[in-house]
Amino acid sequence: AEAETLKAGEKAVLEFEGKVFGVITIDSVYDWDKSEFIEKTYGTTRTDHPGARLWTGDERTKLCGGEISLLAFTDEREFKDRIMSPADTRKILAEEGYDASIAFQTRNPLHRAHEYALVYGAEKVLREEKPSKIGVFLNPLVGQLKGDDVPAATRMLTYERLIDGHYLGDGDKDAELWKSSGQDLNQQTKLAGLDMRMYYGGPSEAVMHAIYRQNLGFTKFIIGRKHADAPYDDKTDIWGDFDAQEIFTKLGGKLSIETVNVGFAAYFEEIARVGLVEDNKGKTKVSISGTKVRSILNSGDMPDSRIMRPSTAEVLIEYYKKKNAETA
Repeated sequence: AEAETLKAGEKAVLEFEGKVFGVITIDSVYDWDKSEFIEKTYGTTRTDHPGARLWTGDERTKLCGGEISLLAFTDEREFKDRIMSPADTRKILAEEGYDASIAFQTRNPLHRAHEYALVYGAEKVLREEKPSKIGVFLNPLVGQLKGDDVPAATRMLTYERLIDGHYLGDGDKDAELWKSSGQDLNQQTKLAGLDMRMYYGGPSEAVMHAIYRQNLGFTKFIIGRKHADAPYDDKTDIWGDFDAQEIFTKLGGKLSIETVNVGFAAYFEEIARVGLVEDNKGKTKVSISGTKVRSILNSGDMPDSRIMRPSTAEVLIEYYKKKNAETA
């Protein structure tokens, strides 16, 4: 049933892609001002961007609220065992005895510069707060994404190869810091999929993402450049590079989770590893555009290992190979 046909007290079936997943008992039905919603959520009245199209692509103008009852759900996705609820993550935090924990969100396969955000964030906490044991969580979104994003099953396989192979931070981490603290980055890193979709809402979505990680029990959440970002169709930016970091200084309330800001990162020839751009001014940066990397992978070739680890590239080459065969 559509919201506009419902009345308070009635029940309606909830479904997605033809499958029933629950029932809602209606409390209220109300108008949905999409223009106002988009402006307040995205900070712009323009609608030529992926976030706005999530809403403008649906002609319905009514919403309903009420109590939802969910049906039992059998998850048939191949990576289902890697998805963690708040109960799951909090159990791990307690069992492992972590007195600090940090999470990094991604919706993409990781380049080394992306990967470094998690390494840097964990090391910043380790260096400044000196926890006796820090839990490091790669916490990717595995819900619905844009059509041109790499599917969750493929991305999860790249993350599994990275973590299970103990490649995280290889060549880039501060090995002496981990050794002197008696801790091990790879032994303390967990892969925990978060089953939610992207809304491409920039700073507003960054706050929502932090609240989700607060619910998962983590003490720190990494906010990098262009968090939850997607530009206008003409490729101009909706938000500044670090607006998603700055919004946390303007909140009307206080979160129990703290954010760790991370800037741009790249591989630098002079230090022979990945580091932050702000710490390596004047040094030679090794960089390739995302478009170029996808082109290399699509051709079946391995990109520069200073940009992307072979374990990740191998999975993506196989993905593009199968995708190209299906569309040939």
